[in-house]
Amino acid sequence: MSFTEKVLAVVKRIPKGQVLTYKEVARRAGSKRAYRAVGNILNRCGGMRSGIPCHRVVRSDGTVGGYAWGTKKKEKLLRKEKAIS
Repeated sequence: MSFTEKVLAVVKRIPKGQVLTYKEVARRAGSKRAYRAVGNILNRCGGMRSGIPCHRVVRSDGTVGGYAWGTKKKEKLLRKEKAIS
């Protein structure tokens, strides 16, 4: 299984209402220092239309980080899921 496939598998398992950091996703996918690669992978993943809840991955400092459809949309999705207040 490629690193990309591992990342997408980890992100698919994030429950609604919860988040993981890019760093934690990288660690769970087997490469703890590849957190920037995780961001690049998720930027291309297709979002919820592809069944990958990439909006549930946030930065280690607690901010939402980037999102292909904009950070406002990411914040709105996370609030709707009660993952952030």
